Amino acid sequence: MKTKGIISNFLEENYKHFNAATLIDASKSYVNHIDQGGKMMITLAGAMSTAELGKTLAEMIRQDKVQIISCTGANLEEDIMNLVAHSHYVRVPHYRDLTPADERKLLDKGLNRVTDTCIPEEEAFRRLQENIFKQWKTAEDKGERYFPHQYMYKMLLSGDLEKYYEIDPKNSWMLAAAEKNLPIVVPGWEDSTMGNIFTSYCIKKELKPSTMKTGIEYMMWLTEWYRQNSAGKGVGFFQIGGGIAGDFPICVVPMMEQDLEWHDVPFWSYFCQISDSTTSYGSYSGAIPNEKITWGKLDEDTPKFVVESDATIVAPLMFAWILGY
Repeated sequence: MKTKGIISNFLEENYKHFNAATLIDASKSYVNHIDQGGKMMITLAGAMSTAELGKTLAEMIRQDKVQIISCTGANLEEDIMNLVAHSHYVRVPHYRDLTPADERKLLDKGLNRVTDTCIPEEEAFRRLQENIFKQWKTAEDKGERYFPHQYMYKMLLSGDLEKYYEIDPKNSWMLAAAEKNLPIVVPGWEDSTMGNIFTSYCIKKELKPSTMKTGIEYMMWLTEWYRQNSAGKGVGFFQIGGGIAGDFPICVVPMMEQDLEWHDVPFWSYFCQISDSTTSYGSYSGAIPNEKITWGKLDEDTPKFVVESDATIVAPLMFAWILGY
């Protein structure tokens, strides 16, 4: 077994109880799942790309610790925005003290705030717009259709953005994913900035909606991927936050069992959620894992973990442990 590094040794020595102990237990179970030949899906909600999760997630991808990702459209694009416009981001550590007038001043400066970090509209959104439109238009002119993440991959792999790189590219999880052609599903992509921009081109009749593959097609594709990858140890589910990034892909299993009536479909074989939602049976994000048994997503003996904490703190620590840092 690979020797653990200073971070992992610290966690092992000090994280003995409560959420800290769950973090260690879930990390060990994750490693065990991979070591026994299992596959793992990671789902990204919230603003994890703006929180620069790529610093550890990119290495998880490179070391084959994750085989598929489900993420919001915002996480898909914001990792690339950070890649090409990092020096223009503005941190607002006193964000809790901002008045409505202060917030309007940020808007007028083209600074869109995500908690304590402002994304620079001109340098981030517009820098990508020209290049992603080229990918959309080229495909449409050829009569081709792709998923949202595939257009992003094409843009990254074209080299067109390299002149704008402002961080070490090894810290971009999207670049690492593009280089591996890692499978991604992006439910609800339309509500992202790039989704809004694509919609605007369709309204202006410069593009056709059909040039972009849809969420239904993502689910159809995920059905086939799951069927091909769920043998043996099976596919695990590592959920960061809640929302559509997690709810969409986990439903592929009961959909096949209940709606397609395919009765040989394995349950998800590992489950861990990092969540700061209050435990609640009235919300998806706050539901305890056992509730998912009743929905045909997990089995009674599936390893199940919930780390009730801030994902911006917990996810990098868990990834560091899994990577042996």
